[in-house]
Amino acid sequence: MILRISAFFILLFSILFLPFWISVILAFMGMIYFNVFWEASMLLLLSDLLYGTRGGKNSPIIFVSFIASIIILLIVEFIKTKLDFHKK
Repeated sequence: MILRISAFFILLFSILFLPFWISVILAFMGMIYFNVFWEASMLLLLSDLLYGTRGGKNSPIIFVSFIASIIILLIVEFIKTKLDFHKK
């Protein structure tokens, strides 16, 4: 539990003070390591709210990293159940 809380604060620090790509890598690592790491998606939503722009020239999507993180989290959790890496 302490490791999960410290991972949350490290990811929060990276979103506030470090480049975006470092935050994405840390969020992805947390999604792989922890069981259903929803905190990464919520912190990437915070990143979109603070620094986000539209997805493209004519795209109406604003929360690009949040939507991508939800999709990636669901895919990672599906793969973990199929490979039996998740904690029971």
